[in-house]
Amino acid sequence: MSLYDEIGGAPAVSLAVSVFSHRITADESLAPWFGSVDMDRLVAHQRAFLTVALGGPDLFTGRTMSGAHHGLRITDEAYDAVIEHLAYALLDTGLTHEQVTAVIAGIEPLRSQVVDESTPANA
Repeated sequence: MSLYDEIGGAPAVSLAVSVFSHRITADESLAPWFGSVDMDRLVAHQRAFLTVALGGPDLFTGRTMSGAHHGLRITDEAYDAVIEHLAYALLDTGLTHEQVTAVIAGIEPLRSQVVDESTPANA
């Protein structure tokens, strides 16, 4: 059984993404990246991404991680903050520390596709 199924599937993912999106948009240090983003669209992408990260069905269509983040000049610190918010959102919605650790370990390799401090903004 996948972690996606263990936690309750789509309803659990929707709740986790809702908590997560509230956390990241409330974080002033992340405002430069989320201030002008279409949050409905972003939440849909986050829901699809988290579904796959938890071992659920692959519902994602769209750009690659590197393509979606290209030119945004995302720093390691910002990536760390987002991962921390995700971890707490998952804990808040009922995952165990072990489950959260597994999810974060699965997402960490994406850092190199998201963080690019050298790319000029609006490139």
